[in-house]
Amino acid sequence: MYMYNILVVDDEKEIVAAIEVYLKNQNYNVFKAYDGEDALRIFQKEKIHLVLMDIMMPKLDGINATMKIRENSNVPIIFLSAKSEDMDKILGLNIGADDYITKPFNSLELLARINSNIRRFTSYCNYSPAEENVIRIGGIELNDVKKEILVDGEAIKTTPLEYKILHLLMKNPNRVFSIEEIYEKVWQAPAYNPDTVTVHIRRIREKIEINPREPKYLKVVWGIGYKFEGK
Repeated sequence: MYMYNILVVDDEKEIVAAIEVYLKNQNYNVFKAYDGEDALRIFQKEKIHLVLMDIMMPKLDGINATMKIRENSNVPIIFLSAKSEDMDKILGLNIGADDYITKPFNSLELLARINSNIRRFTSYCNYSPAEENVIRIGGIELNDVKKEILVDGEAIKTTPLEYKILHLLMKNPNRVFSIEEIYEKVWQAPAYNPDTVTVHIRRIREKIEINPREPKYLKVVWGIGYKFEGK
């Protein structure tokens, strides 16, 4: 069995120690950091497959550490946050985090989120060139072999979650998906945090739409969900 490396970042050492026990019991390798600066040093030295990132930490907080990681990597990042940090969670999703879990958390839920994000990330990176699958709608082209998205011929950068949401909607043009349905299909888990879908949709629009406030492609159907409009 392949051993995935998880970086756990939290200034509360008791929390890090508890998470380490859960993860090692699931055959994950664990790297530990107690502030954002240590996290970045470890991330640069080791091959990390997922990051559990606390928000409030000394030296460098989780928001800024995530922004640094996102400059060069699409590795899944799950925020560990207190209930009082709702605005920070939203900010984190906007700058590139994939998910969040609120403290105190259930160990089974934490493991389910980790397993889901690892599975999704590895499937995103592990494509086969055997069969080309290109979807073109208007000026948007999605190449599922290269995991590449072109907007009017220009390649754009997406996270694995953004790519999977766009792939789901473009593969089914004009079909309306509810927020819960998008979450369950993309996250491959029950809709724990369906509001995160809205944040990811907003980020996708900013990348593919000329005017994100008046989208041409990625449209909301009020009271129901979202669709990718195609001819």
